[in-house]
Amino acid sequence: MAHKQISAGGVVYRRGSAGLEIQLIVDRYGKVALPKGKMEDGETVEETALREIHEETGAVGVIKAPIDVIKYSFGHHIYGIVDKEVHYFLVEAVGGITRAQAEEINAVEWHEAEAAWERGKSNMYANNVPILQKAIALLSGHLPD
Repeated sequence: MAHKQISAGGVVYRRGSAGLEIQLIVDRYGKVALPKGKMEDGETVEETALREIHEETGAVGVIKAPIDVIKYSFGHHIYGIVDKEVHYFLVEAVGGITRAQAEEINAVEWHEAEAAWERGKSNMYANNVPILQKAIALLSGHLPD
């Protein structure tokens, strides 16, 4: 029987004088990604998403909407096959100080929506691309190309 692992994270955004901005991270492998992490005992997926976003990026957020759940399997040296489920939310940044969690990620970046889309679709994990696309559609009212 496969081991099950649940994670949660989100697409973090803010609206300021520069307009809509979306947060992306660069992981320790140099890939563009979305902040996420494993659920701890007693947490809901929403609590996990907000905690992981804050730990990885410094952002304090408020969940505005669910985006999607992605599922995939991978091989683990201890557990064998792991069935992973990742819950993604649209999260508005309402505070915090932007900083990368040094042990886990290389950088936290803020981009205008179009620039985030261009950066993401060219160097993002394939299963994160539709999550970013759906988030931009929720925020702007149209799907990016």
